[in-house]
Amino acid sequence: MADELATDSTETDSTETAGDEAAGDDAVDPALFGALAADPLAALLGIELEFVGVGYARAAMTVGPRHLNAVGTAHGGATMALLDVVHAAVSNSHGTLAVAQDVHTEFLGAGREGDRLVAEGVELHRTGRTAVYRIDVTAGDGRRVATALARVFRLGTTWATNGPASEGAEPRP
Repeated sequence: MADELATDSTETDSTETAGDEAAGDDAVDPALFGALAADPLAALLGIELEFVGVGYARAAMTVGPRHLNAVGTAHGGATMALLDVVHAAVSNSHGTLAVAQDVHTEFLGAGREGDRLVAEGVELHRTGRTAVYRIDVTAGDGRRVATALARVFRLGTTWATNGPASEGAEPRP
């Protein structure tokens, strides 16, 4: 997923490449990583944010009994939660507060109990106000489980170590 990405020269804030630690990219500041990893729903579902680099994020969860739907496969909501954790991390990896506008997900195969699902997100396009990401979920045996195209609105607010630093914002616990 660490492909070179083309950019539009008219963008005010563009991305040239996206990658991960294997490609040698540096991780985001530990304080930002800590803020992004402090997601109560992710903790409840057993989702672990593993790595965040500028324009890249990866998280994983192991499908257990609490993640199953009525037919015994990974619930789409659990898979979407994994995607959303990565979406939040990758879209905020520049240190600028970003909020989701749209996520379009295609479920490609079912996750099974015991599968370790890994979601990886890369930045495809970023301007000063919006950005688009691709997020893929695969099982440990290489099966593609889901793919998503996700868009955010960038608020222009800089993250602080206790959360977004904006006028009137409540500090994060």
